[in-house]
Amino acid sequence: MNDFFLNPLHWIGIITASFALAFLPIVLVSIFAGWQLFSKAEQPGWAILIPFYNIYIYTQVIRRPDWWILLYFLGAVPFFGALGVAFLFLIDSLRLAKVFGKSTEFGVGLFLLNLIFLPILAFGKSDYDRYRVIEGELI
Repeated sequence: MNDFFLNPLHWIGIITASFALAFLPIVLVSIFAGWQLFSKAEQPGWAILIPFYNIYIYTQVIRRPDWWILLYFLGAVPFFGALGVAFLFLIDSLRLAKVFGKSTEFGVGLFLLNLIFLPILAFGKSDYDRYRVIEGELI
């Protein structure tokens, strides 16, 4: 019994399992909300599960040009890349709120509290209208 508490591998397993149990609901909510959001926008919901393709579909939902996906890879650049991606996420959150008929304040909520506002947008009564934004405008 005493060996259990002294063995570091047991502690690593306990900590890993704790993190997995804590983050599993967050991941599931994000997947279900993204699936529903894509479905509302008349895009395939399963696309949320495919890395990089989900970013492409997201840019199509908010009516960004095809090259816009490359801007998300700026995160690989130390420091300034992270600031650039944060700014990109902010303006895309505002635009996502706009195509679903929500206010600018809701877009800021999407940026700051994405885990709360994304399911509200996905499972709420908001309707997608791609013509609420003009392709080429920033927000």
